Amino acid sequence: MINLFIVDDHAILRRGLKQIIAEVPDMKVIHEAANGDEALSVINKDVDVILLDISMPGKNILDLIKSIKAGYPNLPILILSMYPEEQYALQMLRYGANGYLNKDSAPEELVIAIRKVANGGQFLSAVMTEKLLFSFAKPDDSELPHKKLSNREFQVFLELSKGKRISDIADEISRSVKTASTFKMRIMEKMGMESTAEIIQYAMQHQLTMSK
Repeated sequence: MINLFIVDDHAILRRGLKQIIAEVPDMKVIHEAANGDEALSVINKDVDVILLDISMPGKNILDLIKSIKAGYPNLPILILSMYPEEQYALQMLRYGANGYLNKDSAPEELVIAIRKVANGGQFLSAVMTEKLLFSFAKPDDSELPHKKLSNREFQVFLELSKGKRISDIADEISRSVKTASTFKMRIMEKMGMESTAEIIQYAMQHQLTMSK
């Protein structure tokens, strides 16, 4: 039996996922939570796979993945998202997630993804996998600037794209204002930008904004 933990702030979506899982004989939803903080308070060793929404109120998704992996390093995390796979999937996997699935996917693909990560594998859609194989076979010199960022830089980039102040971002990432400012400077240097407005415009243009 694969015990699942659904973490999503939309009650209707959680109910829909539970209905899909209820039809699979060897899967069962044992916990559900509406945000990251609640998830961390409920999670336990009985969970086999976490189905995790990419954008929820409260704890940043990257920090949430990090916190989960700190306590349960071998626990598979399957990210569920409405955001484009090509924009976020690799960042999520780099930070510790085990799979990425768009919420528009068919129920059958969800079941396949759960089985894949539960058995120790990683899951990306066939389309995304093909794109990755193509990129390895034929390197693209026009790689998008945000893909040059480190995991922490990408996290700060996402917060900047929401228009947050440096002091608030420093609190978000548990670092000093000086350190947060250094991250911002590195981001702007790597991406060839000169202002926060450019970061916000870029994030909107490439559908990278994660605010509700």
